[in-house]
Amino acid sequence: MLRILFPTRINASLVVFSIHLRNLSIMIHRLFTEPLSLRNSVVLDLSATNLELNPSIYGSVSTFQDYIEGKLGGKMGFGGYLEHRVIYESYENFATASTDFRNIHLGMDFWTKAGTPIFAPLKGEVHSFQANQGAGNYGPTIILYHPAEKIYSLYGHVSMADLVPLEIGLPIAAGQLIGHLGNTTENGGWPPHLHFQWIRDMQGFHGDYPGVCSQRDLLFYANNCPDPANFYPLFNHEFR
Repeated sequence: MLRILFPTRINASLVVFSIHLRNLSIMIHRLFTEPLSLRNSVVLDLSATNLELNPSIYGSVSTFQDYIEGKLGGKMGFGGYLEHRVIYESYENFATASTDFRNIHLGMDFWTKAGTPIFAPLKGEVHSFQANQGAGNYGPTIILYHPAEKIYSLYGHVSMADLVPLEIGLPIAAGQLIGHLGNTTENGGWPPHLHFQWIRDMQGFHGDYPGVCSQRDLLFYANNCPDPANFYPLFNHEFR
């Protein structure tokens, strides 16, 4: 049980943010060099309820990046699990064969500078990797398998150079450097960020897995891709 103490007088929204951030920082202690804190990170809202976002912003990579950087203020932004987003409407690859649309984000995004190093949060091995081409796609992607926990972790929008030394089955130590955030020319045309996602069942996918789903398929994917912020019990005291 994680116990958090706060001053008696504090804004309610800050309490909620702090609790969420404490849980998240435990999980990602080895995902980035420095664990997230109230000092160095901020929740980034890219949901459909954010009325600031419109096609004139997310329809242009450079304008979208300026918007993101303005919101970050030099910090790392995070968030997005099961977030309903309109930004995918700019990309045809999120359309489905039916009348609905894939617009619910299944991972946790971490927005910061290109080149930021990424570390494996658990011991495992390389399951697969590939460059997923096309505007709005993952770009270079790495997927690890963690046998002890029987779960996979996906890292999307990394650098192309990070794929060069990889081999399927390559052992990966907890805390080992596995990649870097890719730039906009190689990461699918997005402002630099990491798409991090847990996956229980890969369903036969290799080097790729849906990171966005439609409302119709939400129940399945919410179960198959658990919330990273609630997965901290996997990590022992060495990662806290």
